[in-house]
Amino acid sequence: MKLSQRLHQQIALKNTLATLALLCLIAVLAWLSARYPLQIDITRNASNTLSPASQKLLDSLPDKVHITAYIKKSQPLRVQIAQLIDRYSRHKPDVSLSFIDPDSQPEKTRELAIGAEGLVLVEYQGRTEKLQFVDESTLTNALLHLANAKQRWVTFLTGHGERAPDGIANFDLGQFGKELARRKITALTLNLATVSAIPDNSALLVIAAPAVPLLAGEIDLIKHYIQRGGNLLLLTDPDNKNLDALQQQLGIRKLPGIIVDSGAGLYGIDDPSFVLATAYPPHPVTRGLQIITLYPVAAALEHDKASGFNAQPLLNSSSKTWTETGAIAGAVGFNANSNEKQGPLTFAYALTRTLDNTTEQRVIVIGDSDFLANTYLGNVGNLDMGLRLINWLIHDDQYIDIPAKIAIDKSLQLTQTTVALVGFGFLIIIPLLLIGTGFIIWRNRKRR
Repeated sequence: MKLSQRLHQQIALKNTLATLALLCLIAVLAWLSARYPLQIDITRNASNTLSPASQKLLDSLPDKVHITAYIKKSQPLRVQIAQLIDRYSRHKPDVSLSFIDPDSQPEKTRELAIGAEGLVLVEYQGRTEKLQFVDESTLTNALLHLANAKQRWVTFLTGHGERAPDGIANFDLGQFGKELARRKITALTLNLATVSAIPDNSALLVIAAPAVPLLAGEIDLIKHYIQRGGNLLLLTDPDNKNLDALQQQLGIRKLPGIIVDSGAGLYGIDDPSFVLATAYPPHPVTRGLQIITLYPVAAALEHDKASGFNAQPLLNSSSKTWTETGAIAGAVGFNANSNEKQGPLTFAYALTRTLDNTTEQRVIVIGDSDFLANTYLGNVGNLDMGLRLINWLIHDDQYIDIPAKIAIDKSLQLTQTTVALVGFGFLIIIPLLLIGTGFIIWRNRKRR
């Protein structure tokens, strides 16, 4: 059939109008999708969707949340963090994320003690939380702590050469005191030689390795504080005997020698007296903790079951450790004929007991006081561990259990017959169908 010029123009006009209508429809759909985004998670375990607990927490946060990731450029971790934060921002639009290369801000890097692995800083209502490891569980719990932060007081015993929470010396805890202040936890100092009692408004008493013995009257005051249910963090060292009386009251005994870790060299640490904790016993303090913590010169501990406290191991060394009673020099090794003890060894206990059927007393004893010092606080997960210890001891342990979402059936298992059918279909059937379809179209056009 021969087309007239007028009919040809009408067909061209219709095609032009149809094309314009289609383009307008695409533009409208694009605008609607940008203004009213709709996403559906079709994964079997909803791995791309926040858990109901995280969504509920975000709904309760009235103010904006800003997250700063100090990660070097071109690191794959940036993509993973961006994908995680995108889930939060989809539910709460004022959750923002920014990346900073630590090399571009050396002063800020030193101030925040950012290591080679980077750091994620979470800010809400003027308070901050530092994270070394980021997943939904750790980020949601950090937001929970920032949202529920209220002013609390923690008392540090002084007057006997203890590590000061405001000190700037390498062995002091000044940097840790600053981190507590960021979370509205005020670190106060207490000298029992000038004050006759421990303040009632103090949520926790911290005794960090006194260099000289406490007076008999001071020991009695602290024992009375423990008897009436006061929370306590006791940090000691292998050769420190100044806290033996308090340890005895708690049912804790220190083993002779120091813990030697022959596996420390695998992490680039030449000093075998540095103990690495890579796995943790189940406890609210260590729940969800997936990073290594470092303890220089630690003592192994044992607990007496008749003490009246319920004791749970909190920190254990690996099976490659032992209590070395000799000098740490040259080649050291386990001596089975001595009183040395082979690992794994417990060097931290969490003690609890219930008073008056209502109040739970919480005590933690750790055989190392260096891990929170200014020199070592920035190593791997030491700061995170210190904050977890304090939060649990002052009964601010509102952690949310968010199970890890493991992708189900990521690998496709096919039988040999199925593989043959798939290969036959792609290599032979589909090409033949394309050739046949082309031949039919060519023949129909030829007949016109």
